[in-house]
Amino acid sequence: MDTSIIAQIAYLVSAILFVSGIKQLSSPATARSGNVRASVAMLLAIVVTLLDNRILDWTTVAASVIAGAVVGGVLARKIEMTAMPQLVAVFNGFGGGASAAVAAAEFVRLEGSGPGLGTGVTIVLSTLIGAVTFSGSLIAFGKLQGIVTGKPVTFPLQKILNALLFLGVLWVGALLAHAGMGTAAPSWFAPIHTDMNHAFFLALVAGALILGVLLVIPIGGADMPVVVSLLNSYSGLAAAATGFVLGNMMLIIAGSLVGAAGLILTQLMCKAMNRSLGNVAFGAFGTDGPALAAKTGERPVRDVDAEQAAMVLAYAGSVAVVPGYGLAVAQAQHELKKVCDLLEERGVRVRFGVHPVAGRMPGHMNVLLAEADVSYDKLLDLDDINAEFDTTDVVLIVGANDVVNPAAHDPDSVIAGMPILDVDRARTVIVMKRSLSPGFAGIDNDLFYMENTLMFFGDARQQMSELVKEVREA
Repeated sequence: MDTSIIAQIAYLVSAILFVSGIKQLSSPATARSGNVRASVAMLLAIVVTLLDNRILDWTTVAASVIAGAVVGGVLARKIEMTAMPQLVAVFNGFGGGASAAVAAAEFVRLEGSGPGLGTGVTIVLSTLIGAVTFSGSLIAFGKLQGIVTGKPVTFPLQKILNALLFLGVLWVGALLAHAGMGTAAPSWFAPIHTDMNHAFFLALVAGALILGVLLVIPIGGADMPVVVSLLNSYSGLAAAATGFVLGNMMLIIAGSLVGAAGLILTQLMCKAMNRSLGNVAFGAFGTDGPALAAKTGERPVRDVDAEQAAMVLAYAGSVAVVPGYGLAVAQAQHELKKVCDLLEERGVRVRFGVHPVAGRMPGHMNVLLAEADVSYDKLLDLDDINAEFDTTDVVLIVGANDVVNPAAHDPDSVIAGMPILDVDRARTVIVMKRSLSPGFAGIDNDLFYMENTLMFFGDARQQMSELVKEVREA
């Protein structure tokens, strides 16, 4: 059988594994096997590509695979859950950068041969999207890591400058794409000489890199998870464009899957915050400062210690736990699991309410709780847990803020219309938090001052350890 036919069959098998793997990623219970399937699909695609193109230098290939596996394994084990969004941002950047590099190599290889308008367009698109993804992802990493300020960075005429730069990049790309036909440019195009191709291509890369930076710096740190998701989609689109450049079906399929999944996830996250993508990209929302929270702490609150909180929890009939980013920062998930186990031993019904944008990235809380062996069937989504709050005795909030802020029901609030966990409907609410400081939205939380709310101040891990002791002795 012709080796090219075998390669196409292998690519088809890889595509099926990719699709089924992504499908399994939709549930925490099957996510690991989904990752395995997707990894096998990629390995099969790589091996088939090497064989089909007669790249038989297995020493180099094996060394590259081993080096990548070692680096990936170390990162996976060393990076804490709180830094996972940064790692995803870096991966997105590397994916976009790799696509741009492959497109650049193909540009150099085909230069002067007149590869055609179609190939020229795909090279330009792969380079443009890949370079924007690379530089934008580095800025997103910097904002999440604290290297770059999390506040929106704006300056006069910024949007006009971005628009002009984008149009300029498109113009250079159009010239390069047309030059790929090996024919003279029409009169309405500025002439481009073959000797200037390299200069124009470097201008395309430089402009795309600057554009990526300018597109991300005006976005606040609170919206970085959405930006990371969008950049993930960009990396997939860049890979798909590179697939067209190389004529590789598998790369087109894989890139399209990543691009589509990233766009869908971005839309879901925007819906969960009641924000449009345009508002995220251009709204300069979510600051690190307390400017919008000037009244924080001026109203009285009811605070409790570990013993008092334990008594409320131990004698409840039902408890709902709402985890937030503070749980991840404190790494208190294992102590929380101990508290829940002790409560269940006393006959208390315990379940968890997880908001779609809790933490710093989608699924952050689910993975964190799975790490502590919390059963998947106890994790309820927004609608399911909201339906139960009216009959819930106690809600224990660990490090969450904006996702439980009743201000979302106020049409004049900056988070108006945002779907939240309506914890205030429960009989008693215990909020475990370091202070009364605002969340990413930068506004005070009315929940903290309600009559049925008890504030349990302190480090979540330390306080949870005290809570374990007190619940055991209750």
